[in-house]
Amino acid sequence: MPKIDIATAPKRFGTAYPAPFDKPCDERARSQLGDAVGLDQFGVNLLTLKPGVWSAQRHWHSREDEFVWVVAGEVVLVDDAGETVLGAGDCAGFKAGVANGHHLVNRSERDAVVLEVGTRNDAEDGCDYPDIDMVSKPGEAHYFHRDGTPYAAK
Repeated sequence: MPKIDIATAPKRFGTAYPAPFDKPCDERARSQLGDAVGLDQFGVNLLTLKPGVWSAQRHWHSREDEFVWVVAGEVVLVDDAGETVLGAGDCAGFKAGVANGHHLVNRSERDAVVLEVGTRNDAEDGCDYPDIDMVSKPGEAHYFHRDGTPYAAK
């Protein structure tokens, strides 16, 4: 059935980032709406960020487009240009291959809910984290230091 019951959609909590990079994202929660109906060409998540929680470490993708739309609450988009407050109804997009490290931070006093849409291209997509010594490589399930040394799996 194509109608998605958000309450029963698969959930993903926290992050697989290695310590200490995991801490700001440990309390993020995603309802995997695309997975609930078997979508495999793009992902759709409903992301909930409690106050103080980050969507991710600041990053950019080599082969994955990303789109976010704030459904409820308020977040701060932090990217290479600075900071932009996004409230309910605001959206932003990030083109694959554009080296603009970005993430969302909930600096408000209440939960924020964000719809995330992104290309599913794990076999070809790599990710750079410009503020920290971390990258991900296409087809790899774990993270690496910039010198290629893998971080221990979480």
